Amino acid sequence: MEMENTPEDERKVTSDRNEKPEKKEIYTYEAPWLVYGMNWSVREDKKLRLAIGSFIEEYNNKVEIVELDEDTGKFERTGAFDHPYPTTKIVWMPDRPGSRPDLLATTGDYLRIWQIQEDGEIKMEGLLNNNKNSEFCAPLTSFDWNATDPSIIGTSSIDTTCTIWNVETSQAKTQLIAHDKEVYDIAFAPSADVFASAGADGSVRMFDLRSLEHSTIIYESPNLVPLLRLSWNKQDPNYIATFLMDRNHVVILDIRSPAEPVAELKGHHQPINSIAWVAHSSCHICSGGDDCQALIWDLSPLPKQIVDPILAYNAEAEINTLEWSALQPEW
Repeated sequence: MEMENTPEDERKVTSDRNEKPEKKEIYTYEAPWLVYGMNWSVREDKKLRLAIGSFIEEYNNKVEIVELDEDTGKFERTGAFDHPYPTTKIVWMPDRPGSRPDLLATTGDYLRIWQIQEDGEIKMEGLLNNNKNSEFCAPLTSFDWNATDPSIIGTSSIDTTCTIWNVETSQAKTQLIAHDKEVYDIAFAPSADVFASAGADGSVRMFDLRSLEHSTIIYESPNLVPLLRLSWNKQDPNYIATFLMDRNHVVILDIRSPAEPVAELKGHHQPINSIAWVAHSSCHICSGGDDCQALIWDLSPLPKQIVDPILAYNAEAEINTLEWSALQPEW
């Protein structure tokens, strides 16, 4: 994704919570650099923890771990580590009980696994590389950590492939040519075997790890405009959301009736950068874009046309990414 120099205000991560109808709380953490990668922790004992990644146009980048101190109402940095190139995505291990090691994964040039130790130190547990015969690598555009089977991570790459990894062995389970051009995103369904991808060829495709000989094209954009991101509704797995490059609307797909979108959410005035389904709801989704707006949409009227969002948050600068907390549904 092309990024430009932005005002200092864009270097902020903001959380919005409504505890009472008349009380609105916003907590802000200002990073020393432009923030791009970001993800909420899913551990019960770390509910208010975020990992954020820098976007610096050089080799040396950073990832910070920040936690909200509810007594002071401020985010505090609890850890940091150097990262080669900006992170294209950051995801915490889907381990809600906290019974496994405290792991974090990032993508950029490679897929890396990091462990946050009890003393707060962060060390790299593994660098997963399926092309050891070459000194060159095809950058990874995104990845997803399978919540049903946390031993599985799927990555997408500009070399047209998706790779499914076994995190425990640090080995690739399978690699497949998923699209005709670069693959920009990958997301697992709420299952261990099914995933979808979106890419520069303008298509959303669905795969089943039990039968990789075939894939299903769920959607092709008008004029095959590249699709930048997709997000699978974890409460109602019939729905997938995506958006087109340099376009200002969100496309909602129903995998039961592929090809034609069931809705197009048109509320932004400039291109969209990020989408996220509300973790606890099957019919709410949030979108953020270059128009400095985060819009929350209610899809419950479907199949009727969705005209306007139900809520809007105006940021001080462009919104690069947004994430909805799985543990704190009001965030």
